[in-house]
Amino acid sequence: MSDENTPITAAQALTPILFLVILLACSVYLFGADSSYGANQIALILATCVAALVARRNGISWRESQEGMVQGIAVGLGPTLILLSVGMLIGTWILCGTVPAMIYYGVQILNPSYFYAASAIICAIVAISIGSSWTVAGTLGIGLMGIAGSFELSPAITAGAIISGAYFGDKLSPMSDTTNLASAVTGVDLFAHIRHMLWTTIPGFLLALLAFYLLGSSQGATPQEIASLQQALGSQFNIGPHLLLPMALMLLLVFKRFPAFPAIVVSALAGAVFALLFQPQQVTALAGDTSDMSYLFVQIKGIWIALFAGFSSSSGNEFLDALLSKGGMESMLNTVWLIISALGFGGVLERTGILAYLLDVALRSVKSVGSLIATTVLTCISTNALAADQFIAVALPGRMYRDAYKARGLSALNLSRTLEDSATLTSALIPWNTCGAYMAATLGVATISYAPYALFNLLCPVIAIVYGYLHVALMPASEDAPMSTQKARQ
Repeated sequence: MSDENTPITAAQALTPILFLVILLACSVYLFGADSSYGANQIALILATCVAALVARRNGISWRESQEGMVQGIAVGLGPTLILLSVGMLIGTWILCGTVPAMIYYGVQILNPSYFYAASAIICAIVAISIGSSWTVAGTLGIGLMGIAGSFELSPAITAGAIISGAYFGDKLSPMSDTTNLASAVTGVDLFAHIRHMLWTTIPGFLLALLAFYLLGSSQGATPQEIASLQQALGSQFNIGPHLLLPMALMLLLVFKRFPAFPAIVVSALAGAVFALLFQPQQVTALAGDTSDMSYLFVQIKGIWIALFAGFSSSSGNEFLDALLSKGGMESMLNTVWLIISALGFGGVLERTGILAYLLDVALRSVKSVGSLIATTVLTCISTNALAADQFIAVALPGRMYRDAYKARGLSALNLSRTLEDSATLTSALIPWNTCGAYMAATLGVATISYAPYALFNLLCPVIAIVYGYLHVALMPASEDAPMSTQKARQ
């Protein structure tokens, strides 16, 4: 920024925010669940221009604003690569029979009456072991969504259960990026941070599980319909337990701390190899009219199509065709568009000082321990919405609020826990946030549709605020044990 910059006023800081809120409200009103397919992107781009105009009024050149946009978008390039690779993985995993096999065997094991709760538990266990909510959603989540469709259960509730379990495990895993970031930015021990999170995480997850169990349905597909579905899957694919090996490979690679992007690409290619070995008829069918090609090039073309365009089922079974026709890199391009638009807006806010100004104003309103934690939660949620990235939502408030917690005699563990309860968990509830966009694209359910059912993600921020006002499970800076009966210094 130049030396001629003038301080940002409240009106200037709020102008692009209010402009965005109004446009997003219009977008949802006009387009509903389809607002993420272009309308929200336009709102974000126009709000970015307004933020740049405000910055220009304060002596910040367009070049500086543009640099902020580029830097903001750069933050999302890693997640974008992962998103595109997941599209590849979905395409080859359906083509090779991995997803159909997950559905085939899943409907034998799971039951509609406890399916939602079981989905959350399964995802939680795997996410703890590998430390990645995205990987769980992109692997187990795909199969569970298919099983839910087979049972004629709610896609929105199923997605909410998958996300609840995935984020529970991600939050408590020492291998999670956000868990390590929250402990690092607040300067606390990683395992002390994880132990302190149990106070909010366990009650939140138990309440979510109870709700998912109560939401379970005794209705659903009949045994005859399930048998018919299995027969249709068996007639289209050569089903067998060996088809689950690509998923096992994926989980093993992530457990061994293999980077996410190459791990997903390798697993997608493993699916391609399995397709060539076990589903050559499907590969040939996907390739289309190839009368002038040799068998080798027909197979290569079919695999290539699955990687960039996904799988297209033409079994004649309308339900099965809708269930399995998905995947490919191109299915993720709208989400990439949304992420780029959102991160560009967040980058301008951060570079021009608007975001820092808003966070500073929020801190001024703190009058007690309860209001400090409530303000931290609201700040993290707002940063998730404005910066569109959970890592920024963890890092910025984490840096800004450390002294405020210290001044009130609170251990930094309270801050690190609150960052996770709010920034980490609510990222999946915002349609244009990288996490919300990823979950919607991967699970095939709009963010605004599944958000009311991501119960764990909704409950933890509330529990954190309640604890703050009741002075429950707060750790003083001078003690190692939570102070459930002793009040924090006002």
